[in-house]
Amino acid sequence: MTRLFEKTYLKPGAAPGHGAHATEHPHTGDATVSAWQYHREQLVGLDPQRTLREGLQPLDGGLVWLHLQGAPSPRQLHDLGEAFGLHTLALEDVRHQGQRPKVDFFDEQLVAILRQPRHHNSSIELDQVNLFVVSTRLVISIHSGERDPFGPVRERMRSANRNFNRLGAPYLAYALMDTVIDQAFPVLEHISERLETLEDKVLDQPDRHTLNEIHILRRELLVLRRQLWPTRDVVARLMRDDMEPFTPELFPYLRDAHDHTIQIMDLLESYREMAATLIEAYMSTINQRSNDVMRVLTIIATIFIPLTFLVGIYGMNFEHPDSPWSMPELYTYYGYPILLGVMLAVVLGMLDLFRRRGWL
Repeated sequence: MTRLFEKTYLKPGAAPGHGAHATEHPHTGDATVSAWQYHREQLVGLDPQRTLREGLQPLDGGLVWLHLQGAPSPRQLHDLGEAFGLHTLALEDVRHQGQRPKVDFFDEQLVAILRQPRHHNSSIELDQVNLFVVSTRLVISIHSGERDPFGPVRERMRSANRNFNRLGAPYLAYALMDTVIDQAFPVLEHISERLETLEDKVLDQPDRHTLNEIHILRRELLVLRRQLWPTRDVVARLMRDDMEPFTPELFPYLRDAHDHTIQIMDLLESYREMAATLIEAYMSTINQRSNDVMRVLTIIATIFIPLTFLVGIYGMNFEHPDSPWSMPELYTYYGYPILLGVMLAVVLGMLDLFRRRGWL
C-alpha cells in the first residue's frame, strides 16, 4: 500500500546539511554511475568513476551528463560534493528521500527535485529524481529507483538531435524533467482502467472487497496529488525571465512540459471525484439491495398474516354438543378444501393488489 508519510529526515535540531555525508545512511550499497559526453551530435561514454571522483576533465567541448541510478552512498555523495562543488543542502535532499518537488539555486547551480510515480507489486510508488545543472556543460541526475527511465533521452541524443548541441545543459535538464513528468501518464491510464473495473463491480455485484479496492485507490490518488501538484510550480518557475540558465529560447519546450503537468493534475482531480462517486454509488447500491430484500420479505410476511389468522381460528377446535357457540365448520364435509381455496384466493387477491399498486 502507498505510504502516506515517506519522508526521511534528520533528528530535530540537527544542523542544516549535517546529514549530507552521514555514515548512518539507510542504504549501504552504491548507486550505479554512468557518464556520457555529447559533442558534435555524438554520445560517447566516459569513465563514470573517474568523472565522479575528479569532476570535469579537459574535454574537447560538448556536454557532460553524469547519472546515478539508485540511492547514492555517503561516499558517493561526498565525492559528488567535492568534485563539482555541490551545496550540502542539495546533497542532504538527495540523501533524505520523500522531498517535495521544488527548484533551488545555489550560487550558479540550479537544483530541481521531481517525483516519478511507478507501479510496484500492484501498488504505486514514487521515486525521487534530483537534477543538478552545474554549468552550461554539465548535468547531474540522480534517480532513486531501480530502473533507469532515461533510456529514451539517450536514444534521442544518439539520433543527432541538434537541440542538445544548440541549447546545451538546460535542454538536457528539460528533456530529463519532461521524461519524469510524462511517466505519470501510464500510471494514470492504469488508474483509469481500475476505475472502470470498479464501476462495473459496484453496479453489478458490490461486496466488501470492492469497497476495500476503492479505498486503496482513493489513498493512492491522494498521495499522487500531494506529490505531483508542486511539479507544475517547478516548471512555471523555470519559465521566469530571471531563471538562468533556462533562457527564453527554452520557454516553448517548458510550456509544453507545463501543459503536461496541468493535464496530469486535471486527470488526478477527475479520478479523485470518480473515486468519491464510486463510494456513493456503492452505498446507494447496497441500500437499494437491502430495500429490495426488505420489500420481498415484507410482502411475504404480509401475505402470511391473513393465512395465519385463518389457521389460528380453525386451530382452536371449540366444540360442545349443547353449546350454540360451537364452531359450525368443524364437521363440514368439504371444510378442508374450502379453507384451502379461501386461503389461495386471499393470496392471489393480495398479489394482484400489490401488482396494481406497483409494489411488485
